[in-house]
Amino acid sequence: MTAYRWRMDLQLFSQEKTEPATPKKKREARQKGQVAKSMELPGALVLFFTFVAFLLFGGFLKERLFEIFTLTLYDYMLMNVTIPNTTALFNKLMIDGMIMLSPILLFAIVMAVIGNYVQIGVLFTGEPLKMKLNKLNPVEGAKKMFGLRSLVEFLKTVFKLIVIGVIVFFTLWGKKESLMGLAHLPLESILSYVAQVMVELGVKIGLVLIVLAIFDYMYQKYEHEKGLRMSKQDIKDEYKKTEGDPLIKSKIKERQRRMAMQRMMQEVPKADVIITNPTHFAVALKYESGKMEAPKVIAKGVDLVALKIREIGKQNGIAIMENKPLARALYERVELNETIPGDLFQAVAEVLAYVYKLKGKVN
Repeated sequence: MTAYRWRMDLQLFSQEKTEPATPKKKREARQKGQVAKSMELPGALVLFFTFVAFLLFGGFLKERLFEIFTLTLYDYMLMNVTIPNTTALFNKLMIDGMIMLSPILLFAIVMAVIGNYVQIGVLFTGEPLKMKLNKLNPVEGAKKMFGLRSLVEFLKTVFKLIVIGVIVFFTLWGKKESLMGLAHLPLESILSYVAQVMVELGVKIGLVLIVLAIFDYMYQKYEHEKGLRMSKQDIKDEYKKTEGDPLIKSKIKERQRRMAMQRMMQEVPKADVIITNPTHFAVALKYESGKMEAPKVIAKGVDLVALKIREIGKQNGIAIMENKPLARALYERVELNETIPGDLFQAVAEVLAYVYKLKGKVN
């Protein structure tokens, strides 16, 4: 009973998702559009740098706005109200408005792109746009609506509102005397001061939101990696799918070894001589004068394989010579179907000369 319970506990432990995701699973998740991303960061960057753009191009915007409300409108007020004149006025106002807002829009677009790029890089995928029926499941929708993630998002929103409210309160409280004195200033000065305060608030709020967005991105990254965690069994299954079942691979390798061994043994009857250790090593050599630059190893082996080579050699009348150092050197230094190295020429030539003499090939 104890052993059974231990096995069950071990099986349950292997199913727990405690391991970091493998590179393969991370790639697959990225291809599906599942990446760590904070929706707050692009918005915070756009807000902050938009107000920075107001600071940088404030003079330009003031001049263009003054031109629109004075020169342009004044000129058209002196004209007759006709369709061509009205059309020309609206075209003029649209062009001037686009020119006036172009720096701000450029800043906003660039910051939106940067805010996404720094988080996920370059990613093009249509997977999130595919129709999935499980998204229409009301039960799953209710779980998302009232789940822990929704609660965290709600608390984040409340916290941001509180922070923004505190920034606005202390900024305006520090300027209460100036604000109380606006009633005694001309309209142009009032508008200029209000614009200055609004830009200051925008920069402060944007900067704080960027800091909060960075923390949000860290949280989203943690949640993303947590959601991709795998169990030990998942990693084993992935390895089997990627690399193949180790048992099957070992059987394939064993079969390949047997086939290679059979091919090698079929070459033994073609050998001129078999050099042995005498029992541990056996190396079969073949040499064809005029066709080979040097003798070639066509079979070799140790222990049982060496014994098999000697048996086949005896059955086919192949000369078997005992030379311990030469047999060991040939086995360790020369691969199958390779010619012998130069420093072994002399020793092998003496063996072959003796064999040829025994067979009557030389006088």
